[in-house]
Amino acid sequence: MPENTIDSIIFDFGGVIINIDHQKVENAFHELGINDFEQMFSKAVQSDLFQKFEKGMINSGTFRKMIKEITGLKLSDHELDFAWNHIIGDYPPERIELLKQIGDNYRLFLLSNTNQIHYDYYIHLFKQQFGFEFESLFEAVFWSFKVGKRKPDQEAYLHVFRECGLAPENTLFIDDTLINIIQARKTGLKAYYLMEHQDIIELFEDGKLSESILNSFE
Repeated sequence: MPENTIDSIIFDFGGVIINIDHQKVENAFHELGINDFEQMFSKAVQSDLFQKFEKGMINSGTFRKMIKEITGLKLSDHELDFAWNHIIGDYPPERIELLKQIGDNYRLFLLSNTNQIHYDYYIHLFKQQFGFEFESLFEAVFWSFKVGKRKPDQEAYLHVFRECGLAPENTLFIDDTLINIIQARKTGLKAYYLMEHQDIIELFEDGKLSESILNSFE
């Protein structure tokens, strides 16, 4: 296969397939009485809480317990999950139709940094909205909390290569976080940075990657 041919595509999830809204999750915690959400978030980042949760190193119960300790509030699990899931937006139907369409022309994969609480919510949301299983859109899916690897660690991309027999030079990776793109390119992947104003449907024409996208890798 020629080096400039793309036969496989790895998609990010949040911000690429499903919409996400950081302001809504901040507002939701504010309504629970957490007025210093950014400070709380910083403490959790410094303690590697989110990374550990996204790598499956701690379970949902431990995560909830630690968030409650950081906030100092007595929240029920339901209240905490409800606020935490406010970051998750909607599935634009046109993106789902696109995935169904391009599946005839490319091997499709998913690589996402996520956690058990969010996963349970948006998987149920998809089935409720579309009537079939989200993961059926892909040949294989890689959720960070299930595989124990997360972007931008290069091992996350290498894991997908090994598991699926992919040639990085013939594989396109689409993500909306620049550091993930930078690290992906170091593994040999063709990586496309989806900017805030863009939508994945703009990258395709008649079920195939547009010529402008293909030419950008030459």
